[in-house]
Amino acid sequence: MDSDSQLVTRTQQGDQQAFAELLRRHRTPVFRLALSILGREFIPEAEDVTQEVFLKVHHSIQSFRNESEFSSWLYRVTFNHTVNLKERVRFRTPHTSEAALYRTQTQGPGPEQQLQSRQRDQALAECIQSLPELYQSALRLYYWLGSSVGEIAVLLAVPENTVKSYLHRARQLLHGMLKERGHSCD
Repeated sequence: MDSDSQLVTRTQQGDQQAFAELLRRHRTPVFRLALSILGREFIPEAEDVTQEVFLKVHHSIQSFRNESEFSSWLYRVTFNHTVNLKERVRFRTPHTSEAALYRTQTQGPGPEQQLQSRQRDQALAECIQSLPELYQSALRLYYWLGSSVGEIAVLLAVPENTVKSYLHRARQLLHGMLKERGHSCD
């Protein structure tokens, strides 16, 4: 099995099968990274980002000089592209899924408890949005997408201990922000 570096070299020489193999290897991590930045409400957009990133990489792979790992370069392109996309207005308000609409009609906790829960969830979402992008990404990858610390380290191109620090600092900041807003941090 060829290494990424060998596949990049073959791709630069015009071998489209080599690029297809790079895409196969890295499609899922690129998607997960994009989704971790956009939020789980934006799955279709994360899929679009994945396609756009691979198009961008395909067009610029000739300029890749193998001075770093291909995956590090690819994940940095993904991170930058997704953060830029997120800044657009339509990504500031998530889509409401059908499941969310059905949940509001189901039997469960009383109206007061539902309101408190929604307020806390809204406060948490707002607090997460105010964190630095790297903290947001680490939280979403870890808690929403179930990525391991090692996987997150690869995607964000940082050491595992740095990921642990990101998660720890993010939890501390969230705890403080939620406490300021009058919500318990169970």
